[in-house]
Amino acid sequence: MSTTALPTAPLHAASADTAVGDAASEQPRTYLVRTLGCQMNVHDSEHMAGMLEQAGYTRASSQDEAANAADVVVINTCAVRENAANKLYGNLGQLAGIKATRPGMQIAVGGCLAQKDRGDIVAKAPWVDVVFGTHNLDALPVLLERARHNEAAQVEIAESLQVFPSTLPTKRESVYAGWVSISVGCNNTCTFCIVPHLRGKERDRRPGEILAEVEALVAAGAIEVTLLGQNVNSYGVEFGDRGAFAKLLRACGRIEGLERVRFTSPHPAAFTDDVIAAMAETPNVMPQLHMPLQSGSDRILRAMRRSYRSEKFLGILDRVRAAMPDASITTDIIVGFPGETEEDFAETMRVVEASRFSSAFIFQYSPRPGTPAATMEDQLPKAVVQERFERLLALQERIGAEEADKQVGRTLEVLVAEGSGRKDGATHRLSGRAADNRLVHFGLTPVPDAVPLPGVDLTRAPADLDDPRLADVVPAGVPRPGDTVTVTVTKAAPHHLIAEPADAAGLVVRRTRSGEAWAAREKARLGGGEDEHSHGTPAPSGPVALGLPTLRR
Repeated sequence: MSTTALPTAPLHAASADTAVGDAASEQPRTYLVRTLGCQMNVHDSEHMAGMLEQAGYTRASSQDEAANAADVVVINTCAVRENAANKLYGNLGQLAGIKATRPGMQIAVGGCLAQKDRGDIVAKAPWVDVVFGTHNLDALPVLLERARHNEAAQVEIAESLQVFPSTLPTKRESVYAGWVSISVGCNNTCTFCIVPHLRGKERDRRPGEILAEVEALVAAGAIEVTLLGQNVNSYGVEFGDRGAFAKLLRACGRIEGLERVRFTSPHPAAFTDDVIAAMAETPNVMPQLHMPLQSGSDRILRAMRRSYRSEKFLGILDRVRAAMPDASITTDIIVGFPGETEEDFAETMRVVEASRFSSAFIFQYSPRPGTPAATMEDQLPKAVVQERFERLLALQERIGAEEADKQVGRTLEVLVAEGSGRKDGATHRLSGRAADNRLVHFGLTPVPDAVPLPGVDLTRAPADLDDPRLADVVPAGVPRPGDTVTVTVTKAAPHHLIAEPADAAGLVVRRTRSGEAWAAREKARLGGGEDEHSHGTPAPSGPVALGLPTLRR
């Protein structure tokens, strides 16, 4: 582990007197965590929030979060794409002005870009107080306290995993759905990817620890769990069981109260038929699969060190759809990899046409320093990459729309989400996810644009304890986040579905434990009780004594 203390710049507004004054204040210091990147980063941010709350911080209000007005702002970074650094320094530039007017404010940078750039971050943005890496999330509260005490920026980067993240306290964003890491790191050597360098070799958790965490989430109200790993279907290689992932899926199927199980992301090279069978035969494993293609050209796949070829990839999709005809399959694709010819790109277009993805994350190749692809010859001109990107995007938009159109007329059970779509407030619709993870915007009454409860905006969080969703008996047809609704799809678009109630009398709502957990959390937020569903304790794999500092009152 490398630790560096750097002198603070003038923007570092906290003096020793200020720090003491803050610590002695009756008001706890507030925090917010900004997340840039993948689902793994989102879950890491939940751990960061959990550690800060255990150390005595409280989350900033939604208004303060929107204004970046918190005593501690943590940015959890990504390093996969070239624009990740631009996003980070853009955020830091905005925070510099806020910090200059807010005595005692601290800024911390963690995640993959922090692991990669280390002390360079403080050199470029000397108003940053703490830099910590992917291997030592647990150090965040200690480093904040040390930076405040020493009035010097603290940079601490561990070279290997110090504490398995899932053993850390967690403040989960959702009460009805949760992330559960089954492994960290990756053993693959894809030439475009910097993740193995930043997160290390794969480390697998024991199945009993994972299942205990899932059971704890369900006991706290969750009905949906997503299993996370850089390559989930290689799970078990560390302890010598290549069938461990399929067994884990089946074991999740035996957890009472767990209604939806998802996972991300698998690797086509290691995706085996026992996993397909486990998905098809386990009722609570959802008919959804994210299968990264990256390229349809076998020549480019070889240059990427992706140890599968296009026909194997298409064969996997055929077997998945044979076992689960309604499965929704999504993917990742890179356009413009070094040396990609027009013929190579035509192969990608061919495979995408044959794959019939419901949606795709399409990226223009960007060289990442430290990866073999960054130094390859034949880097493509931006104009060529852009033109191919637009062609592929147009193809996938057409396919996505065609696949979505097949959903019109279907009756779906939708898990109601917290928050809403951009237009939901105007249309009086809510949003949620179908079993296959498609986004669904659904009406609340049989008549479009009708308001079921005049004066109550169900697309927003409750403003007071009189909100009908918090009542002991919730009105019929009024769903809460975490409840499910039965709706019929009436219209489709490439990236979402529109649905109306399946019953002419109104919305069919199924009350769930998750809806109850959401209501309990909101009542606590509004001062009407204690929140028993924050998941703010370490996962059941065992407590870890970290010696975290707490804020003096």
